[in-house]
Amino acid sequence: MSATEEIKIEEDFILLRFQNDSEETVRFERQVHTGLIQFHFGLKGSAKFIFNQGNYALELKEEKSLLLYNPQKELPLQMEIAPKSWVITVLVSIKKFHGLFSEQAEHIPFLSEENSDKKYYGEENISPSMAIVLNQMFHYTLNPSIKNMYYKGKGYELLSLFFNRNEDPNAEQCPFLIDEENVKKLKKAKEIVIANMAEPPGLQELADEVGLNLKKLKMGFKQIYGDTVYGFLFDYKMEYARRLLDSGSYNVNEVGLKIGYSTASHFIAAFKKKFGTTPKKYLLEKSI
Repeated sequence: MSATEEIKIEEDFILLRFQNDSEETVRFERQVHTGLIQFHFGLKGSAKFIFNQGNYALELKEEKSLLLYNPQKELPLQMEIAPKSWVITVLVSIKKFHGLFSEQAEHIPFLSEENSDKKYYGEENISPSMAIVLNQMFHYTLNPSIKNMYYKGKGYELLSLFFNRNEDPNAEQCPFLIDEENVKKLKKAKEIVIANMAEPPGLQELADEVGLNLKKLKMGFKQIYGDTVYGFLFDYKMEYARRLLDSGSYNVNEVGLKIGYSTASHFIAAFKKKFGTTPKKYLLEKSI
């Protein structure tokens, strides 16, 4: 129940998604060449970055970001991702980065002339606008054929928001999302429906439980997670069902019951709607 995905957006622009839904710490290692800037975003839980054979470590906490850059030496990725933790990493070359921000270089500390040969480690809060983009990157629901283009746009959007500390571009579209307290309430709503996926609460009940009115719950949830509450839950349940089937520990009926389908036929129909095949055929295809 943990997954790592590497998406090569361009030659020197790479996105990594780490989703550890298991109860164990997951370790990940990857070579990162000199000249690549590392952006790490903690959406959920925590992670730890290990350096110098374990002599030094940096922690990435929930709703925090780290920027790491050292022009003098390689900074290989050695991560320990805690249980129930989600992290997004962006690797971009300093050359591409200069091209994107050359006119605004004086506003970005490590791009200034006097710092061009210095290492740079920085921690920042994840803003509500960044949280929206990060969650959209985790809950991709569009056609697979445009996946790379989608992530390219979101990657650039994320970098622009990272360095935009004075304004919130989503303020006009969705004013209540400026309030970080409301973002936390929407996050809590997501956690409630996941924890109760077999018998989720009604929308009004959910709104009352997290302390939002119904309109703000529906608008805010779609803004952050890119889907309605029940649309998001459907996708989550199907992905969870697929992982249960992959584990080999449950049959089709047991998986359906675990995610809230009282009859196998309803679960099979839902699974086919999501993945274009039945659970049984899915298992057979995997075994080939």
